[in-house]
Amino acid sequence: MKRTLGMGLILAITVVNAQDRMTPELLWKLGRVTGEAVTADGKNVIYGVTNYDLKENKSSRNLFSVPVSGGKAVQLTSADGGKRVISTDAKSGKITYLQGGQIWIMDATGENKKQISHFEAPLSNLRLSPDGKRVLYSKEVLLLKLHSKDRYPELEKSDVYVYDDLNYRHWDTWEDGKFQHIFVADYVDGTIRNEVDLMADEPFDAPQMPFGGEEDAIWSPDGKSIVYISKKKFGKEYAVSTNTDVYLYSLASKKTVNLSETLKGYDTNPEYNRSGSKIAWLSMKEDGYESDKNDLVIYDFKTGKSTNLTKDWDGTVASFRWDENGSKIYFLASTKGTEQLYEITSIAGKPGRSPIRQISTGQHDINTIVGQAGADLIVKKEDMNHAAELYKINSATGKLTQLTEVNTATYDKLAMGKISERHIRTSDNQDMLAWVIYPPDFDPKKKYPTLLYCQGGPQSALSQFYSFRWNFQLMAANGYIIIAPNRRGMPGHGVKWNEAISGDWGGQPMRDYLAAIDDIAKEPYVDKDRLGAVGASYGGYSVFMLAGIHENRFKSFIAHDGLFDLRSWYGTTEELWFANKDVGGPYWGNNPPVSYKKSSPIEFVDKWNTPIMIVQGGIDYRVPVEQGLEAFQAAQLKGIKSRLVYLPNENHWVIGAQNAQVWQREFFKWLKETL
Repeated sequence: MKRTLGMGLILAITVVNAQDRMTPELLWKLGRVTGEAVTADGKNVIYGVTNYDLKENKSSRNLFSVPVSGGKAVQLTSADGGKRVISTDAKSGKITYLQGGQIWIMDATGENKKQISHFEAPLSNLRLSPDGKRVLYSKEVLLLKLHSKDRYPELEKSDVYVYDDLNYRHWDTWEDGKFQHIFVADYVDGTIRNEVDLMADEPFDAPQMPFGGEEDAIWSPDGKSIVYISKKKFGKEYAVSTNTDVYLYSLASKKTVNLSETLKGYDTNPEYNRSGSKIAWLSMKEDGYESDKNDLVIYDFKTGKSTNLTKDWDGTVASFRWDENGSKIYFLASTKGTEQLYEITSIAGKPGRSPIRQISTGQHDINTIVGQAGADLIVKKEDMNHAAELYKINSATGKLTQLTEVNTATYDKLAMGKISERHIRTSDNQDMLAWVIYPPDFDPKKKYPTLLYCQGGPQSALSQFYSFRWNFQLMAANGYIIIAPNRRGMPGHGVKWNEAISGDWGGQPMRDYLAAIDDIAKEPYVDKDRLGAVGASYGGYSVFMLAGIHENRFKSFIAHDGLFDLRSWYGTTEELWFANKDVGGPYWGNNPPVSYKKSSPIEFVDKWNTPIMIVQGGIDYRVPVEQGLEAFQAAQLKGIKSRLVYLPNENHWVIGAQNAQVWQREFFKWLKETL
């Protein structure tokens, strides 16, 4: 088949005369950029930059401002801690922001900072009402006595949990009987008064646990109501369902209405149009399917009806934003190994038939819409060689203009490898896209060790993302070629391709991986005796599976928080809807799902014969610790060169700065030893 190593498909070329290469230490010195807001006058963009101090093992985040027209950025804050912009004022230019759970105000230049709230305790997910007279926020409420200190106050030195139902732990936290609730209160002279719990006595969370934030509770434009997201289920019902709903709370009547009662899957990310006549949100159809097609739904308050705008579109929406005049909606979605900006050009069309136009193109990810300034949108863009920066994009032409330059000076000194698009014919004769990342100063006359990168999810996009752990630029800088295939299960290639992995974890997706490594191994510059496979989560599972079916293709494996034994995983993971959908349900009964036999790596351990490093987080309850320990014990007892990297205080990721450095060093140390 035709190889696609042509210069026209190269995303980044080696920087001429550059001498430096990416290192783990340099990677963590990069500033991490997030967009905050476009100022009310449309002239400036406020953004945040997080920097890590490796020695102190902590981070700090500060706010900056840059003109939409382009120009020099101004640093607005400099104190430790995180900051978040609440609002900006077009007349005065004042910026209202949060710091330390308190409300502050400052000039547009960052001068004259003043704390204007004096809450007794810092408030989370705080939003000011449009008129500034009320606040909504979240805080924990103790509703169930699950801990011994609550059940038996006299036993103050005890530390015992008692459960009668499921969902006893989630992600990295044990259930302690406290639930996040949305509150509203009057905001007077910097204090809150007349506090009201919108969910009084309800054993449910809002924002959603564990990742929900301020996007889960918003004000209506007139300030008369609050919309919030919650999954109002408890115990076993919670553990097997993804049915979150959009709730409207009226401040006048103190009554709550479910706007999405007929929709049975995930409903998330509500956003009003400017007039408040309509509200939109993201919606999945099937209860229990967390990676279902994400559609864009609008609800018309005048008619009381909802419309699915993307019903007939063969894609899945990642996020969206209303146009300023409410006539269209902009959204982001994966397509062909990238993430791009789209628009729905009319929201008045027939259900599911609104015209959709792709605005941006190119080998990059646009993964956040920060705001709008006239005909321009402010977005966050990144690619495999560059961490995120803010850009403005013309909504008519798709022209991108860089606004922030947080890491430009660093990248200007780095030698970067090429990134090219490659198309591979799979075992069932399908066309599969893969990204190939080459070392800096790549010489096709030489031979290079090559890594197969296995993406997690399993239904997350393998796009032009920039990771601070699975960093392709860093791997390439250490002399490796990386092939990263968009195997079955990934969005961006149609709904059918995205859904194909459910119930078939160990089948066609594994054959897709083998097709990818076999295809790249045909190149003369790939050392066929030095092939490795690496990945985390479902990617870690993939490594465990490949270890039993690779037929001596690979010489080294690295699996991070991978699923090893699907039976024990089903018995210990927390979000059971995930296991029920993707594996097929429980392992007991007369006809248990075939996945427990054909797709469980433990069933293929007898064929393991290759060095493997296993990384496991101690407080990962999605893929609990026994998965990594079982795999390591099996490898050791079989006499296979193996290593366990145990991170007792990390969850499904590696959050700590110094832990991340250890992870990187062990990663490359292992590859050096085995490849």
